Amino acid sequence: MSRVYPFDDAATARAVIGPDGTLVEWNEGARRLLGHPADAVLGRPAAELLADAGTPVPPTGPRWTGTVGLRHRDGRTVPVWLLAHHRPPHDEHPGDWLVVTPLTGTGPPGGDDPFTWAGLIQSPCPVAVYDDRLRLRRMNEAMAKVVGLPEERVRGLRLAEIGGRPQSEELEEDMLRVLTSGRPLDVQTFMRTGGEDRAHAWLASMAPVRDPAGRVRGVCLAAHDVTDNHRARQRLHLLNEASVRIGTTLDVTRTAQELADVCVPALADFVTIDLLDPQEYGGEPPARVTAPVRLRRAAHQSVLPGLPEVVVRPGTTEEYPAFSPQADSLTVGRTITASVSAGDMDRWLTWHPERGERVRRFRIHSSMSVPIQARGLTLGVAVLTRHRRPDPFTADDVLLAEEITARAAVSIDNARRYSRERETALALQRSLLPRSLPRTAALEASSRYLPAARAGVGGDWFDVIPLSGMRVAMVVGDVVGHGIQASATMGRLRTAVRTLADIDLAPDELLTHLDDLVLRLSEDAGTDGSPGEVGATCLYAVYDPVSRRCALARAGHPPPVLLRPGGRPQLLDLPAGPPLGLGGLPFESTEVDLPEGTVLALYTDGLMQSRERDLDAARELLYRALGQDAGSLDEACDCVLHALLPGGAAPDDVALLLARTRGLPASQVATWDVPADPALVAPIRKQVVDQLDAWSLSEATFTAELVVSELVTNAIRYGARPIRLRLIHDATTLICEVSDTSHTAPHLRRAKTFDEGGRGLLLVAQLTQRWGSRHTPEGKTIWAELPLYEEDQ
Repeated sequence: MSRVYPFDDAATARAVIGPDGTLVEWNEGARRLLGHPADAVLGRPAAELLADAGTPVPPTGPRWTGTVGLRHRDGRTVPVWLLAHHRPPHDEHPGDWLVVTPLTGTGPPGGDDPFTWAGLIQSPCPVAVYDDRLRLRRMNEAMAKVVGLPEERVRGLRLAEIGGRPQSEELEEDMLRVLTSGRPLDVQTFMRTGGEDRAHAWLASMAPVRDPAGRVRGVCLAAHDVTDNHRARQRLHLLNEASVRIGTTLDVTRTAQELADVCVPALADFVTIDLLDPQEYGGEPPARVTAPVRLRRAAHQSVLPGLPEVVVRPGTTEEYPAFSPQADSLTVGRTITASVSAGDMDRWLTWHPERGERVRRFRIHSSMSVPIQARGLTLGVAVLTRHRRPDPFTADDVLLAEEITARAAVSIDNARRYSRERETALALQRSLLPRSLPRTAALEASSRYLPAARAGVGGDWFDVIPLSGMRVAMVVGDVVGHGIQASATMGRLRTAVRTLADIDLAPDELLTHLDDLVLRLSEDAGTDGSPGEVGATCLYAVYDPVSRRCALARAGHPPPVLLRPGGRPQLLDLPAGPPLGLGGLPFESTEVDLPEGTVLALYTDGLMQSRERDLDAARELLYRALGQDAGSLDEACDCVLHALLPGGAAPDDVALLLARTRGLPASQVATWDVPADPALVAPIRKQVVDQLDAWSLSEATFTAELVVSELVTNAIRYGARPIRLRLIHDATTLICEVSDTSHTAPHLRRAKTFDEGGRGLLLVAQLTQRWGSRHTPEGKTIWAELPLYEEDQ
């Protein structure tokens, strides 16, 4: 297509030859030169205009110049100097040849020509002067070297015709702007001129040329090679890009891939990242490496789709001998560049034929091996190769690659250390959490624990603790922070909760003692006399299957969700309480009735946190998931996690405990009021025996009778009225409980040989599975558990 131009287009003879050698454009200047009108030559072979049949049409190479004999319309031969540019295919354009020659301005300027005084003709800076039709009038030797043509050959041509490239046309438009506005203009461009074998960055300084009257008569163009500055800016840009793109996650493999992605295509055409396995060096990467070296492919990238250059797949390990580029750079601890043409890699490619075949097929000519080192440790090696880019690696390329790799090495080492700490913390966390939940008559329970996807393992925990009297405690807690320290603190708190639960403290009292413990842990964690920052939240609940009541208290923890049979999930209204570690603030307990089959959901706040939704929306998802008819609590746990964490990854660690309550039938509980008269112990024993016979537990009668006798007798002697005896049993256990209003707790003592008493509780301890006491608001209860085996039933 012809360009729209505001000046005389006929001052240049211009023709365009298509890829098949036919003429597809013929301007007025060409008609003036040879006399042929456009309709007579368009669509015909350009070779018909040649007087010399030996000239190739179209020519070869990116540009062609020379003097040829052309046929004039009147039959004579006209010698013409031609400049031909090959324009490669682009978009839907098939590609063609632009052929031009000047018709005016071919003679030198006269003495009165204003362009004779256009300055700096002898300047070392490339300078060219264009007239008011933007046709070349003068250029100095420096510009002639840039153009690659002498002034006398291109005088009278426009810049777009001299350069023949899209950048030339853009510069010509900028020159027209200077010509019409009379204001100077600086323009930067990146292009390969006719006198260059590779592209350079140029700063084109344009200024109007004025005559003595001040009228604009043309444009002066000075070209400055700013390639070094351009490359320096590119390097800074690449380093900045590396800082942003490398190390976005604490994942070793992902970080290695980010390093490969940054280097392609900015530095290389194909990049491989291979890392050492720390386990081969005792768990820590070495400071120095000796050959042969075993490496694991972590990442690679290529300018070619599908990465056809790849020989080793990600995750695969391979041993590299001493003469390989990888081992060479690792053993000497510095970057090594190699050239295929110089024979630097002959031995390596011969030893590994498959790599040699890839080098030959893709014409790989240069490689650069950069050790990945951080904090005095060697982590691996990055190998950069070129095959599409023709130039080898330079010293500047080496410095840039080393700088990028050094930044990536720190991120890789951080990711490696994080992964190791995370694995350690996760192992500690799993060892401290219950591997399985106990089976109790009071409830059925199921649980899940998910470590945080990015922040690392935290201090979330859960537990189910059997208590006396068939009761069971449920606890969920969350220690502030992440990592090994949080996991260790979680273990101490879980142990403390179990210890406090064993003495049957009420939920609010247990949290008070736990609060004191967290305060002491904070003091221990402090330095220089300043307190540490240990904090935690906790929810503690005790469920009694006999009364079917549940007592709960929480310390800054999310309240539980209840799903009663046939009802809808609802948030339990429970006083929040302060988080653990503040000290001095009270906790409150709440008791609720829980019908048999009620589902109680206890969880940590990691389950509800999300950037995509607020807390109310998360609760609705939890209600919906709990409301589904799941076949088991295990399925219900999975349903909850899938609803609130569909990707399986949480921003914070998550603990979830689901419990379905069971009720103990009244037929499995018997209660008697005991008179405070030792003489009436025998009738009580008789009632116990009759009750065991009614329960078909006759085989347990002897042991139960002795235990009841000792506990009732102790209560009559040392306790306070009223005294009550209760028997509870399920499929595996018979529990004997004696309660009174005295707060004095019994204890075992060693009786002397001739003592008449003091052996009662020792006898109870020997006959029962376990025994103990618990304080109640009315006094105390002494209890003992007897195991029931199948032969006893």
